[in-house]
Amino acid sequence: MASGIHHITLITRNVQANVDFYVGFLGLRLVKRTGGYEDATQLHLFYGDAAATPGSLITFLVWEDGSLGRVGYGQPSEISLAITPEAIGFWLTRALQHNVATTGPAQEFGEPVLRLKDPDGVIVKLVGTSAVKNAAPWTGDGISGADAIQRIRGATVLTEQPQATCTFLESYFGYSVGERTDTIVRMVSASGDCVDVRDATGFWSSAPGTGTIDHIAFRAPDIARIQKTYDRLVKDGSDATAMHDRKYFYSIYVREPGGTLFEMATDGPGMLIDEPPETLGTKLFIPPHFAEETENLKVMLPQFGLPGEDRFIYRELPFVHRVYTPDQAGDLTLVLLHGSDGNETMLLPLAANAAALATLIGLRGRSTEEGIGRWFRRFGPLSFDQQDIRAEADALAGFIEGAVEAYHLDLQRTVFLGYSNGANMLVATMLLHPGAIRNAVLLRAMNVLEETPRVDLSDARILMVNGEHDLFGAQAPDLEALLQQSGADLTVERVHAGHETGQHDIDAVRQWIAATLDQEA
Repeated sequence: MASGIHHITLITRNVQANVDFYVGFLGLRLVKRTGGYEDATQLHLFYGDAAATPGSLITFLVWEDGSLGRVGYGQPSEISLAITPEAIGFWLTRALQHNVATTGPAQEFGEPVLRLKDPDGVIVKLVGTSAVKNAAPWTGDGISGADAIQRIRGATVLTEQPQATCTFLESYFGYSVGERTDTIVRMVSASGDCVDVRDATGFWSSAPGTGTIDHIAFRAPDIARIQKTYDRLVKDGSDATAMHDRKYFYSIYVREPGGTLFEMATDGPGMLIDEPPETLGTKLFIPPHFAEETENLKVMLPQFGLPGEDRFIYRELPFVHRVYTPDQAGDLTLVLLHGSDGNETMLLPLAANAAALATLIGLRGRSTEEGIGRWFRRFGPLSFDQQDIRAEADALAGFIEGAVEAYHLDLQRTVFLGYSNGANMLVATMLLHPGAIRNAVLLRAMNVLEETPRVDLSDARILMVNGEHDLFGAQAPDLEALLQQSGADLTVERVHAGHETGQHDIDAVRQWIAATLDQEA
């Protein structure tokens, strides 16, 4: 009978560092890459053994450059992975070779334990144990079957209600009380894995975010077992969710009395439902209910390389940014500045449809007034913080200078595309730093500077796309006149639209690039 842990899900803010640690250092197999089932713009990675066996799966929700979480009560605090006791020396040596800091080995409940931290700061314990075994460990890159990670050993849960948490694990997930210390009760499953329930009374509360463990999922043999458990939970007053179809398993979620999120998941259908064993984890899947957006989502999800594969090396620059490189990239680059309430991925689909072979760099504005992402502060619909505009324009000019050096941008073959607030940022930057931007696409733009300097933009080629029914469209003629007076090579397109973007913008951008830049290639 299925019992014990099915998988553990964590949150990372850097997908490449995460892959390098869990595949490159720990030697786990990447067994699935998919868009999130609640939010398909969020990448979800699954690591496990050779056969993606339940009980071996460590999964990550990717919040690229997301807010940091805080470990505290109401949340798991660490995960542990089983190795053979004889492999402790191997992993000490490997950690030294990979410059991974370790503490230990120390004895915990009679087992030797090495403590590590992953790139997000999550504690990962390698536990020498014979309590759990695996017939299909993933080997390679200098890791033999005898030294490889076997499966999940367990996790530690922080709670202010240790007795209630233990009872919950015993009543609904089949765990029984094992050994204990002054502050920890070890709950053990029939499969041999464990959940250490730690009394965190007086500790601070947890906060979700990157660098934290989101939930622990426990195994169920089939849907009937999940339904039976769900019925019991609801009858007993727990706020369990209805059953979810996650394609690879069916599951329910519930918070235990101490606040930690638990899941119960079926062993089947399993990770082999859409990939053969030989190619597990090599293809990106989009959840079926987001199928119509598949091509757009593939552009928005972060790219990474497995060990030995090519990968893009990000550099520290003034703005958080996301790079998308198509399979057959040309020499054109589009730098994208989102509108209000957007982020660095917002314009990636539009740009990819307008310039399929271009490398795309989406930037994230740094102003978050009104609780939304913007490029500079505003006081009202047409009133803006002039000091903030100038400071952020300076920062954008610095980003461009840094990207030219770090990413070898050719400014003659780089188009800066901005929408709404992002387009306004581009206008301000061109006026305050003439020459920094040679090619620009302005979607629904206006001039936000109260004092406009006289500049020479004769080396700039600009496409303005204005919506005929745009509520802010009355500001466009003044900007058109300003850019023409500055000597810019200006093309103006008016589309049957309001302030929103659509296919008409894609067509206009594609045609302008073909007429203006493709003839130079």
